[in-house]
Amino acid sequence: MSANPPHSETDGDLWVFGYGSLMWKPGFEFLEQVPARLIGEHRALCVYSFDHRGTPEKPGLVLGLDRGGACRGIAFRVAARLRHDTIAYLRAREQTTNVYREVMRSVWLENAARDRVSALAYVVDRGHVQYAGRLSLSEQLRLVQQGHGRSGNNRDYVLSTVAAIEKQGFRDAPLHQLAVMLHDSGTTLHRDARAADGRDQA
Repeated sequence: MSANPPHSETDGDLWVFGYGSLMWKPGFEFLEQVPARLIGEHRALCVYSFDHRGTPEKPGLVLGLDRGGACRGIAFRVAARLRHDTIAYLRAREQTTNVYREVMRSVWLENAARDRVSALAYVVDRGHVQYAGRLSLSEQLRLVQQGHGRSGNNRDYVLSTVAAIEKQGFRDAPLHQLAVMLHDSGTTLHRDARAADGRDQA
């Protein structure tokens, strides 16, 4: 991975495209955030998590940008003076196992001017061992339910991302469907636990 920013522009403000946890927990200082759309890649639960939301023994499942389609997210504008520090922070956060390719992508800001900017984005490396590809909803559910890593449990990651998407005023159908399944399975687990407690007390 290059030690320099992955683009020729070394001056001026930096745009960062967030489509997963960066939407609700950016972790860096920014001047503004604008709803944005990236064309050519889509958001997908296509990365086995061995670190933040799982372990190699019990992987979780996190988001990546995968080829095809489009993705709505948030573009963050970072002051030029913080460009290098922000990139260093994002590399430390996103690239613990180098499952992503750090790239610049054109994104269309959903502002009055409909500006197009070049933004830093993290696209999944399809040749990486952690690339999960397209998984069935039932397999996604299994992995998310079991996943727990140094940043917390996988369920919270998915539900927080869905909440951030809803806050922006749109929906991501596959993620929303998984969220419903997670809520339903959580309700069932709580109901079963209460039933078990009742039996223990009888």
